Amino acid sequence: MDERIDKGEEMETEFDWQQMEGWSAEEVEWYLMGPFDGGIPGTVRRVRRVLDVSQRGLAALLGVSQSVVARWETGRTSPRASVLQHLLRLAGLGSRMTDIETGEEVQPMRDDGARDRGGRRFPAHVDLTVAGWWRPRGVESTADLLWWRRQSRQRRAPRVVFHTSLRHIYRLLDGTPMDHPSHEQLVAEAVHLDEVREERRRRILEERPWFRPPPGWLTA
Repeated sequence: MDERIDKGEEMETEFDWQQMEGWSAEEVEWYLMGPFDGGIPGTVRRVRRVLDVSQRGLAALLGVSQSVVARWETGRTSPRASVLQHLLRLAGLGSRMTDIETGEEVQPMRDDGARDRGGRRFPAHVDLTVAGWWRPRGVESTADLLWWRRQSRQRRAPRVVFHTSLRHIYRLLDGTPMDHPSHEQLVAEAVHLDEVREERRRRILEERPWFRPPPGWLTA
């Protein structure tokens, strides 16, 4: 920060036309149309303006050196995302993502999105589908399937799958989901599949009273 500002001295500014040397008339006209988005350096400067502090003052608030703030404002380096969020909170500002084409606000992915059985988040780019209740790989016998189905339903553990190779086909048919569902939503979907399966079983038995299904019928 120039010390003349702190002393209240008037500073004369002069536009450096030499920086336009070699520009076309269209480029000069475009540049003079400004102002333009200042990006991260402009965001840091905006925070300082809202807080009405110098670079040294902002550095003191953040516990960094004045040279760090100067590098942010010149674009030589950028603050980490967590630091940038802290900067905005200090100034009482918020941030949001906007779709460039539609202008609609885009929210971050939800924090309570579903996780796998190891507690890891599913890959952000995949679409999750419920395929009943969880069971270990390789379980094929009807008795084992029924046992795992009861256990997983009791433990509220749905079987979640996703496809990468066929993802574009499903999105053409059903659209692109905005987010991963929460665990509770996946459980509700698994319960709904049970209800649909039971309704289908009941309807078939009513239409064919002579039919005696084998044990474990319609367990998939």
